[in-house]
Amino acid sequence: MSDSDDDMPLARTNGHLSASSNSKIRGKAMNNSATKPKPAPVSIRNGPVNGDASPQANGKRKSRASTNNVNYKDASESEDGRLVKRQRKVIPDDSDDEVLSKRKTKLPPAADETAMIEDSDDDQPLTAKLASKRKAIEKNAEKEAKAINASEAKSKKSTPKKAVKDESDDDVPLAGAKGKKRPSNGINGKAKTNGVKKEESDSDAPIRKKAKTAPSKANVKTEKATPAKKAPAKKAKKEVSEEPAEGEDEEEEYRWWDAPKKEDDSIKWTTLEHNGVLFPPPYEPLPKDVKLIYDGTPVNLHVEAEEVAGFFGSMLNSTHNVENPTFQKNFFADFKEVLDRTGGATDRKGNKVDIKEFSKLDFKPIFEYYHAKNEAKKARPAAEKKAEKAEKDKIEAPYMYCKWDGRKEKVGNFRVEPPGLFRGRGEHPKTGKVKKRVMPEQITINIGKEAKVPTPPEGHKWKAVQHDNKATWLAMWQENINGSYKYVMLGATSAVKGQSDFKKFEKARELKKHIARIRKDYTKDLKAEAMADRQRATAVYLIDKFALRAGNEKDTENEAETVGCCSLKYEHVTLREPNTVIFDFLGKDSIRFYDEVTVDRQVFKNLRVFKKPPKKEGDDIFDRLTTTQLNKHLSSYMPGLTAKVFRTYNASYTMANLLKNLKVEDNTMAEKIKLYNDCNREVAILCNHKRTVGASHEAQMEKLGDRIKGLKYQKWRNKMMLLDVDSKQKKKKGAEYFELDADLDEAWIQEHQNFLVEEQRTKIQKKFEKDNQKRQEEGEKPLPDKELKERLRAADELAKKFKKENKTKKVEAEGKAPTVEKIENNILKIEERIRTLELQAADRDGNKEVALGTSKINYIDPRLTVVFAKKFDVPIEKFFSKTLREKFNWAIKSVEDDDNWEF
Repeated sequence: MSDSDDDMPLARTNGHLSASSNSKIRGKAMNNSATKPKPAPVSIRNGPVNGDASPQANGKRKSRASTNNVNYKDASESEDGRLVKRQRKVIPDDSDDEVLSKRKTKLPPAADETAMIEDSDDDQPLTAKLASKRKAIEKNAEKEAKAINASEAKSKKSTPKKAVKDESDDDVPLAGAKGKKRPSNGINGKAKTNGVKKEESDSDAPIRKKAKTAPSKANVKTEKATPAKKAPAKKAKKEVSEEPAEGEDEEEEYRWWDAPKKEDDSIKWTTLEHNGVLFPPPYEPLPKDVKLIYDGTPVNLHVEAEEVAGFFGSMLNSTHNVENPTFQKNFFADFKEVLDRTGGATDRKGNKVDIKEFSKLDFKPIFEYYHAKNEAKKARPAAEKKAEKAEKDKIEAPYMYCKWDGRKEKVGNFRVEPPGLFRGRGEHPKTGKVKKRVMPEQITINIGKEAKVPTPPEGHKWKAVQHDNKATWLAMWQENINGSYKYVMLGATSAVKGQSDFKKFEKARELKKHIARIRKDYTKDLKAEAMADRQRATAVYLIDKFALRAGNEKDTENEAETVGCCSLKYEHVTLREPNTVIFDFLGKDSIRFYDEVTVDRQVFKNLRVFKKPPKKEGDDIFDRLTTTQLNKHLSSYMPGLTAKVFRTYNASYTMANLLKNLKVEDNTMAEKIKLYNDCNREVAILCNHKRTVGASHEAQMEKLGDRIKGLKYQKWRNKMMLLDVDSKQKKKKGAEYFELDADLDEAWIQEHQNFLVEEQRTKIQKKFEKDNQKRQEEGEKPLPDKELKERLRAADELAKKFKKENKTKKVEAEGKAPTVEKIENNILKIEERIRTLELQAADRDGNKEVALGTSKINYIDPRLTVVFAKKFDVPIEKFFSKTLREKFNWAIKSVEDDDNWEF
């Protein structure tokens, strides 16, 4: 079957559809009779995009009701049957060409300069190489799900499948299928936005605004500890502000993962004591000689306006922000409002100065003042810095800990955010707006009924005090930029946060039992007769295969217009025959999501249908689906299952399979770490955790390269020492062994020698200063300057030594009683260090475009990392920093005695 004669060829740029094409383009004909094997999903992330790429400002999302009368009727029918809407209108599957809109792309610039991650052997993108692995992992998941369900069937009366059928109370008939039922997803009702954001947030924030939503938001447990655990807590009753001693910390550790599980965890705490929040220091006015300049005239400002001017002036070195037109526009609008409210600006004589244009403002005197102040702060003696830190710690101590059911728990963000300029992430429309100072009158305190309420600052009072034991926050307030609520929560190392993480990963593990059936069902529903069912199946496919976030509807026009799968609009999806889909939209945190993927042929057909006229720019792709409906459908498979669980499951399950298949034998420590990071990288690519190459990356790589070259030079010097000890070694090992490495030349050696001399000189000076500081603290006289001169002679001697070596081309053996054996051992050690650094360099260069931390911290079950570290004798410190070890203490301790733990 062929398409109409007036079909135009696809416009392409660099091998894919141009993002800025100004003419209407139509897709090529689809050959419905051709049968091709379904390809594994392949993603080409952050691929090249040319053309206009300025920030996009989409309108508010349209109501679902507005699309009820859209006619999707096509000119011809497909052999796949017809899509049936709720009104029984005939909607063909995929037979005519969909008209793609003119691309009015106004998104952040494409990362053209960011190369795709490639294997060193060829030019095939790594994402393409992962496709076959993904396919094998999915097959493995299907087998595992069947095995789990078969095992459970023996010990349970009913299978999970029966339970699902019994769960649905409001089943409606599936169009065109006799006797078949499917759970209603509420498509005839109005799409509600209330609560959707919280439900779909990728962070498991235990926050609730309404009491009825608390159980699903908190994801925490307050199980009762055994009497043995409680006893020490009573003995060690201290002030909330005191930090426990190291011995007590270990003795009183609350092993909640071993404690009995409560059936109802809606009550988060029984008793709660804390000391409230710590406010930022008040504003210190500028010296009288430091002024904002307008059109060449220094101006006097009210202290409130001066503070706002200081926000901008102090960050002139952050050109990314201060040179951003949106940042400038928003700042100037808010600055003008403060000026008008506080009486405006005056010159030295008191005459009014009308500030009208941002371009005439000169913040340099303010910047220079703050810059000089910061430099002076850095240059202070170590003793002064130490004293200041001690004073700061003393002030913060009362707020750092709270008593939660009698246990001492660390508080996370107890500091109230200071005023300043909002920066946002990505291309946020409100960047540059003034974040106002938060006052006690805006803050609500949540605390136990019997506890003492924290005292607000003198002359102020709290907005409210409540005793909500179904909430896990200690204090909250509403910020002025987006109107969102800020919460003071327990720290990442607390039992509450740990339980939240544990539940998240356990829910992902539970999905293993159901994933095969879910995939089977949505694959079948890709050809469903009902439009809503087909849209839902397509959305679940995209979420499962390409880790798209579900997406939420926006409540305000001023909010950053970010989207996810369910909220994709017409212009965000471009189709290219035969089965390539290009996503291009603002994702989470206003960061551009660009992804070119190869999809199942039926998914491609469905997306063509979802883009049929009269659809146009601004219209929803999934106009029969909301996030709420999608999650309601998913929960019919498994209680609590939502779209975001797929990211955690796919990341953790993929990591588990990759680690399981690793061949680790006699690898060095550095090689084992790199193998782990390679697996982590594949997961990060799966989750699309991309990052732009940092400005410092090239400098870091150059520095690492210099370290490697320095070691090679050191190795060569040791080889030359070998000849100094035993000249016969040249004949024994051959002349090539003693040749200078190809990476090193005379100019570089001379430069490196100078660097080594200066480095030694600097170390000596620092050691001298440290010794004097210690003597001063102990009340002793400082060392005389001649002592420093004496010490610096070592650097001068090193310089002379290098000069002699360059002239004679010989190196005298160093150390006490040097022997051939000792020097050869030194050479082996240096070679090992070179190999380690080369692995680090390859690892760092491979990670320049991939954010490994996000997947490792949020999506990969930490127990997988712990098990890998145990199995291959790698210290857990190599993967988790001290902060992460505290955060994932539950994971480290819960599997320390379980050698057979599997995700």
